[in-house]
Amino acid sequence: MHAGKIMELARRMLHHANRGNPRYSFLREVSGLLFDFTMCDALEILHRDGDLIYKWEADRVHQPASKLEVLHHSPSRSLTNLLSSGTTRERLYGFVLKGEYNGDLQCFTKRGGFFINDLNQLPGRIVDAIRAPSDEDDWSGYFSVAVLPFTVDDDNTGVLVLKSRTSGFFTRYEVEFYEGIAQTFGLAAADRRAQAALRERAKELTCLYGIARIAEDEETSLDEKLQRIVELLPSSWQHPDIAVARIVLDGVAHNMPDFRDGRYKQTATIKVNEKRRGFVEVVYTDDKPEFEAIPFLKEEASLIDEVARQIGVIIENDEAVKEKISLQEQLRHADRLATIGQLTAGVAHELNEPLGSVLGFAQLAKKGLPDPERCESAARLSQDLEKIEKAALRARGIIREMLIFARQMPTKKTVVDLDKVVVEAVSFFKSRCMSEGIELICELSDDLPEIEADPAQMNQLLVNLIVNAIQAMPEGGCLTVRTAGDDLGVSLEVEDTGIGMNGEIKSKIFDPFFTTKDVNKGTGLGLSVAHGIVSSHRGTIDVESRLGLGSRFTVRLPASRSVVKHKRRDRK
Repeated sequence: MHAGKIMELARRMLHHANRGNPRYSFLREVSGLLFDFTMCDALEILHRDGDLIYKWEADRVHQPASKLEVLHHSPSRSLTNLLSSGTTRERLYGFVLKGEYNGDLQCFTKRGGFFINDLNQLPGRIVDAIRAPSDEDDWSGYFSVAVLPFTVDDDNTGVLVLKSRTSGFFTRYEVEFYEGIAQTFGLAAADRRAQAALRERAKELTCLYGIARIAEDEETSLDEKLQRIVELLPSSWQHPDIAVARIVLDGVAHNMPDFRDGRYKQTATIKVNEKRRGFVEVVYTDDKPEFEAIPFLKEEASLIDEVARQIGVIIENDEAVKEKISLQEQLRHADRLATIGQLTAGVAHELNEPLGSVLGFAQLAKKGLPDPERCESAARLSQDLEKIEKAALRARGIIREMLIFARQMPTKKTVVDLDKVVVEAVSFFKSRCMSEGIELICELSDDLPEIEADPAQMNQLLVNLIVNAIQAMPEGGCLTVRTAGDDLGVSLEVEDTGIGMNGEIKSKIFDPFFTTKDVNKGTGLGLSVAHGIVSSHRGTIDVESRLGLGSRFTVRLPASRSVVKHKRRDRK
């Protein structure tokens, strides 16, 4: 056997190992080299490689039918112990690997390799040592077998088994050369594992570095960041050609364009502030022979967990920035309202006195007129004075709203039944709704807790919301007023099927003097006053609206303290 051929075989084995290919591809390439070199019919490799114990079977004629099987995946169990409790054939391999042979047996070499050219003539001592209790092992027509142990280190041991259907196939001389080849395979396998681990580590670091770069991009929205991460992930997995990824956050999926489900997938939970918000998933869309053994690496499980953690951090930071911006906007809005409130209160007080004089003198002048029925000019003057009086009353109503908005009106809080306020307020609008083609629906709670409130301001709140709803339905529609309650308070909803609002208008509706109505048809204070009333009663007001579909205003007010205390006593 030429030494140059052996050196060339070793060189090509190490070359395939240095490429760091997946285990299945590496074993298939090495099997082809061994078949060409030894001309045997089939081979087996049982190998402890790190935490993994696997068995590889290949046939020279039917190489596509090669099989990779993981026997054990744990750092604690040795290959020899595993083989010693297996089939008769596996016990033979374990017997050779342990080195438990008698030196006078001709089937063993000096270095511990084993070969036999007729399995029917196994020495009795070996048969007795390896026979499994209930196993009649089938050698599938093989007569000649060589079992070649190799040991690189404590985590890299195994046996290379060469099999032939021809009797008398092996010579001792050849087997002694094959022992060196087996040892070379062990070194190559260890090198392949190191190279593969290095490549996977490099891909992992590249992936995490890419995610860090994406996270630092302040000009990119959260949705765009998640989409970029999705497109980054497949290249970091062992088989990027068939890998696709997706991120699902709060029920919304960010997929690769060609994403589809598959049999093999790896998933990690996305948590934001310890709350589960979604998951990240990598899927192999097609099958590969090696997937039957181990589709995903241990390192990939760690990687996807870290990716999910990084996504959670990105979301936390994004939401923190949004919350900061929202708080800043609320502070600016509150500052604007305070400034407008001070200005409004000053203007209202300045106008209140002269307006009172106008109203008073108009009423006095009206009383001093001659009988309008006897004097035509007196009748016309009376009509003009009524217009002045009506305009003054309207102006006084506006001033009253301005003072309520500025919280300058004295509040007289008592225990109030909100349902009664709703019934009284709604009764004033029944005829108007009928005339304008609006169906008015009132849904009241049967068990509504009482609240501490100013009855007049509650009436003003409801009137303003109903008027706003009616004005939003110029072509008619449906107006629903409903109440509900629980231990903590009550809610009041005013819902219409009107024109609705877009996001820009919705963000400004509570701003004072903002209105979308025509001149002389609104002051822009109705909803501002409603907001002020709710705020002064320690409540909240929210709005949901869709353009063309209508709006719903929801007011929440706390229950009376006496009601809350009573509920607490009942619980005790």
